[in-house]
Amino acid sequence: MVRLSYPIAMEIAGNTAMWTRPDSGDCPVSYPVPTYSAVKAIFESVLWGPSVEIIPTKVELCAPIQYHSYCTNYGGPLRNSKSIKEGNNYQLYATVLIDVCYRLYAEVVPNREKSRLPESAVQWDKKTTSPGHAYQSIFERRLKRGQCYSIPTLGWKEFTPSYFGKFRDTTQVLSDALPVIIPSMLRQVFSKGYASPVSYVYDNDLVIRNGVLEYPKRSENYAQ
Repeated sequence: MVRLSYPIAMEIAGNTAMWTRPDSGDCPVSYPVPTYSAVKAIFESVLWGPSVEIIPTKVELCAPIQYHSYCTNYGGPLRNSKSIKEGNNYQLYATVLIDVCYRLYAEVVPNREKSRLPESAVQWDKKTTSPGHAYQSIFERRLKRGQCYSIPTLGWKEFTPSYFGKFRDTTQVLSDALPVIIPSMLRQVFSKGYASPVSYVYDNDLVIRNGVLEYPKRSENYAQ
């Protein structure tokens, strides 16, 4: 019998991270841990494959939560049209995290939205008995070698990791940390997988307990 779900895991650490709260406005503030979609993107940066869906399950906090004020000269697409035309930047203030370290966990399942797959992925899917198992094996090899599809980031593109890879023996989960309540947390913006339209989904009443945040399990993420 072919299994539908296969586990993957990795560790990531860095000097600065930003998991933006969408309710924090012009001076964005970070969630204390990465969002569901951020964890998904980190795994996909190591190995991206449209034939499978990455379902984040939990994140373990391996460094204390430390907030820090951050300022940068913003020159991106969110400027008004006049500023873009004249090449003017503006100072962006944010509240970020510093000295972060996480252990990330996810499951790999077949992509249910076959109609949205590119032709190359369709052909690969037809030749593969278990896409999840294949992804798991390739992912673990690439992670061990330090290979990636794109550079993993800790939220914003400029926040690159100081380490990503297998679990390190020196890393410990903060199991004695006090609980942290997150009343509402953005889950996904593209909630139906590869090439899907924008559809905002939130998780409510989450708690980081004993250094662990478990993402709610939703039946629509799994193949039936």
